[in-house]
Amino acid sequence: MTDHIYLGELEQIVLLAVLRLKDEAYAIPILDQIETQTGRKIARGALYTALDRLEAKGCLRSRVGEPLPERGGRARRYFTVTPAALHALKHSRASLLRLWRGLESLLER
Repeated sequence: MTDHIYLGELEQIVLLAVLRLKDEAYAIPILDQIETQTGRKIARGALYTALDRLEAKGCLRSRVGEPLPERGGRARRYFTVTPAALHALKHSRASLLRLWRGLESLLER
């Protein structure tokens, strides 16, 4: 078994957006998905930093698509979530749910 991967809030949000997008997970749709689902605007630079960090942690794999004329011949970089990331997300979710348990009434005031 490998060491546990700890995820920050932005990392969790990015991974969940990539999961939702399936095969269409590249920067702009990821940003759009995050804004749609959370109401938060994330700077492109912050997203790229998070994507690189998640790839270095083994949570994401990336592949480069075909060069596109509408992008000046540049290719899109597509992302997929790894099994290690799924495990880390499950662990993070379970931890947060344990922390939330019993606090609902305090937060409804």
